[in-house]
Amino acid sequence: MYNPPSPIPVSIVTGFLGAGKSTLLNRLLKDPALQDAAVIINEFGEVGIDHLLVQSSGDSIIELSNGCLCCTVRGELIDTLADLLDRIQTEKVKPVSRVIIETTGLADPVPVLLAIMAHPAIAATFRIDGVVTLVDALTGPETLSRHEEAARQAAVADRLVITKTDLSEPEARGDLVESLKTLNPMAEIMDASDAAASTPALLVSGLFDAALKSASVGEWLSAERDGGAHHHHHHDVNRHGAHIRAFALTAGRLASPAVIAAFQHRLAAEYGDRLLRLKGVVALAGDDRPLVVHGVRDTVYPATRLEAWEETPATRLVVITSDLAETAVRELFETYLDRPGIDRPDRTALEDNPLSAFGFKY
Repeated sequence: MYNPPSPIPVSIVTGFLGAGKSTLLNRLLKDPALQDAAVIINEFGEVGIDHLLVQSSGDSIIELSNGCLCCTVRGELIDTLADLLDRIQTEKVKPVSRVIIETTGLADPVPVLLAIMAHPAIAATFRIDGVVTLVDALTGPETLSRHEEAARQAAVADRLVITKTDLSEPEARGDLVESLKTLNPMAEIMDASDAAASTPALLVSGLFDAALKSASVGEWLSAERDGGAHHHHHHDVNRHGAHIRAFALTAGRLASPAVIAAFQHRLAAEYGDRLLRLKGVVALAGDDRPLVVHGVRDTVYPATRLEAWEETPATRLVVITSDLAETAVRELFETYLDRPGIDRPDRTALEDNPLSAFGFKY
């Protein structure tokens, strides 16, 4: 196995669904200082798309798409790091200056840390250089209180980056900062708009030391070493607990951006309280540039464009919900694609329904 002069630093970028991890990576990877970095992206769901949402000039993006990184993929992560070292040793790829791991928004980062720290060969070659956790200023307080994974992501962070502060009220940001300080008094807190959050220095936060974190972090680390007594996930790759479900919506080229926008807004309006995340790439008729769409709960973010497809153009959306039947979302999607179905209204009937304002769907 290749043994570098000093352990290769590993930065873990985490944050709950929709916090802006891919946006942050895209910004950082444009810096020449990270041109020799390897990026490992973990997916949650049956169709992987995050590797399309992160743009890089090289071939250093590695995708893990077989499950949640804190569950079934842990062994795959170790295998991936070992394979990366082997390829460096055999000169199939050039040496890397840093490894960046982007976890899925639903991942508990504690097992990720342990996977690297507790494996003798991996620990000899890699070192945890820090955990950067992104927190959405709009939904952060509610997310931290409702989702244990989000609280763990914040509690183990070396740096906490608050995103979307331009969309939130200053008072709400202040309350969020206080909550984060209570949860993790040792972490540095910054805004995504800060200059320091746009440079590779964001990832350099020193060797991870659980002793410097809150007591609860040490308990989580100990629990994982003792067999994961507090880790209650099902190992279905599309599930993370009894209430959360991830599934894919696929189609060919859509007629126009208005189709997907209308679907997103309708989905957010009807099911926003149970819609954790929507993200995807959309293929459009007569346009070779992929359209990237995002949504968190009842908020639909403006679509952006990628320069070109790296594979066959196709529309792929990943939807992550809580206590929302997959069939309800699929039927709505089919409606906006103008695909007829039994006992399902077409798009015109749905949008022109005057009773919809009073809670009647059709």
